[in-house]
Amino acid sequence: MLGADAIIKCLEEEHVKYVFGYPGVAICPFYDSIVPSDIRTILIRTEQNAAHAASGYARVTGEVGVCAVTSGPGATNVITGIATAFADSIPLVCITGQVNSELLGSDVFQEADVTGAVESFVKYSYLVKDVNDIPRIFKEAFHIANTGRKGPVLIDIPIDIQNAEIKKFKYPEEVNMRTYKPTVKGHAVQIKKVMKALEKAKKPLICAGGGVLLSDAQEELRAFSHKYKIPVVSTMMGIGVMPTNDEMYYGMVGNNGKAYANRAMNEADFLIMVGARVADRAVNQPDLILGNKVLVHIDVDPAEIGKNIGAAIPLVGDAKHIFKDIEKEEITCEHQEWIDTLNGYKETMKKIRKPNPDYVDPAMFIEKLSLAMEDDAVYVADVGQNQIWSCGYHIVKNGRFLTSGGMGTMGYSIPAAMGAKLAQPDKQVVAVCGDGSFQMSMMELATMRQHNIPFKIIVLKNNYLGMVREYQHYTYHDQYSVVDLSGSPKLECIAAAYDIDYLHLQNMEQCDQVIAELLKDDRSVLLECDIDPMDLVK
Repeated sequence: MLGADAIIKCLEEEHVKYVFGYPGVAICPFYDSIVPSDIRTILIRTEQNAAHAASGYARVTGEVGVCAVTSGPGATNVITGIATAFADSIPLVCITGQVNSELLGSDVFQEADVTGAVESFVKYSYLVKDVNDIPRIFKEAFHIANTGRKGPVLIDIPIDIQNAEIKKFKYPEEVNMRTYKPTVKGHAVQIKKVMKALEKAKKPLICAGGGVLLSDAQEELRAFSHKYKIPVVSTMMGIGVMPTNDEMYYGMVGNNGKAYANRAMNEADFLIMVGARVADRAVNQPDLILGNKVLVHIDVDPAEIGKNIGAAIPLVGDAKHIFKDIEKEEITCEHQEWIDTLNGYKETMKKIRKPNPDYVDPAMFIEKLSLAMEDDAVYVADVGQNQIWSCGYHIVKNGRFLTSGGMGTMGYSIPAAMGAKLAQPDKQVVAVCGDGSFQMSMMELATMRQHNIPFKIIVLKNNYLGMVREYQHYTYHDQYSVVDLSGSPKLECIAAAYDIDYLHLQNMEQCDQVIAELLKDDRSVLLECDIDPMDLVK
């Protein structure tokens, strides 16, 4: 058995179904060995999107996403996708080909020190030096990626190692790494402290982050919230932890969040932050949040607790395990007055938009689209104004909301939607992007076509890099610099070139009919929506 054959055997042992990637000489032994396997290969049109597609797959399945690219520019191109996954704690195993071991460090053709380059963007990285280490390395890589605080792991494999003979293939049954033993179960004493503090609280609040989704703890958190009548807000990555219309949910917090959600954060006297990094986009002034409240910070990564904000009660562990242990504790508390106050804020602090009737109102369009989508649909938002409108107006029922939160990577939505659709082919998948982010990944329409991955793409077109233009509007008083997207392609022609159905919505008059046409079956459709170039998310 060659090293490349051993790699495929490892992937089969981990029940990998898809590998997203782009071949080159340094990874060709791997792609040759995968041919007899049942693992399906998806040829992505640029390497960054291989990681994004693997991310979309991982996020809806809870499994590790896998991508494989060649050395040099293939490896350096995939780094943005790896960094995007790292920022949002998405479990990936990224395989990169490398030049011959004996040539490392000699600057030969397509050599790049990718393990060094990704050092700050991975949980761990391996440079394989001995073919006999392949089974152990892959077992460890999948374990590291999908335990503790999840994230990407890189495995760099020289071509001579892929072509070398392995003495004996034996895939390890378990992993025992002395330096890696993440805490899963919460400390019982700390859990009791949390419940005692909750019993005294008059205005408790839960702020849920993406870690709740990563630990598959949505149902446990919802049950906890409803049992004790504790209102819930979320970070951007936590959207979907609660259904949008749940009576206990008060929206997204942060710079672009709901005003009443931020007010709830400020006025709460007892705050449970769970699975959230407390980063600047959600909490830009941590010291103000701390005032006059007891803060409980629950996270599987002990490095996050106390990093940006001090917690009165730190609680390290997996959210699902912790909420299950919390269920065993019984307390009595009553918060109806607090809930009534928040409901009042929700009614009086709603944002009032004044859209231009000559264009599509993105807020109303996204609401109507959400209501028309299937109950368990997957909505993938790109980055820019489209992301903020999506966060504010998409109505999550029992589906998923995916976006690039920590890194804010434009071009994420289309490849991530492809990964999500391959993972759950029976579910409705919709990618929403701006005309700027669309042009960063529109080459993947070829991947959709080649591999028959049907989903909906909606382009909110305003002929600007809208979020940057909005920043320049406020900061530089309408002196716009390098944000005009003149020269963009005709989307109708792009759709025709890739044999994708095309729809166009100019204003809200035909909105309901166009949405019905968009969603009526499972074919791929590109919908272009004309947005007022001067529309603002704030």
